[in-house]
Amino acid sequence: MIITDCDMRLGEKLRYLREVEGALRGVDRELSQQEVARLIQKELGKSISQSYLSQIESGARPHLTNSTRMLLARFFKVHPGYLVDDPEGFHNELVSDASAVEDKLDLWLISGAERFTRDPELHAALLALARHADSRMCLILAGEILENPGLAERLMEVLRAPAPRDGNHKTRRRS
Repeated sequence: MIITDCDMRLGEKLRYLREVEGALRGVDRELSQQEVARLIQKELGKSISQSYLSQIESGARPHLTNSTRMLLARFFKVHPGYLVDDPEGFHNELVSDASAVEDKLDLWLISGAERFTRDPELHAALLALARHADSRMCLILAGEILENPGLAERLMEVLRAPAPRDGNHKTRRRS
């Protein structure tokens, strides 16, 4: 799901987070409210009811207690300030110059890396992208590589090939 609207309501954000969490956990669908309640109990040792989550999403309960906001933020690994209604006229994309875009992209990559700490290679790759001076160009380059059939696989073979040992390879000389 791609969010294009401005000023999202709390309920919409919670539904979006359930969808993202489902994708991150590899279930190819949004997590149900019941699954979220069970996982919070299992992983965080705290309880929240499915009906409470339903009330939040429907807008029947427009505000969260601080403890509930902190619990949901911890479970979904988002900043607690995200779990409020956006103010009227709020826009996610208020960026006007290239450095602001780069900074925003770097923060997004770092956040992504933190979500994948259990996959050391992916975690390190996302952090490497974020540290690069031109993360945007790196991602565009990755897109171009993937558009060329077989190139990604060949590059991985070359980059992961064992380094030749000293004395086992000849050095070419220029004439």
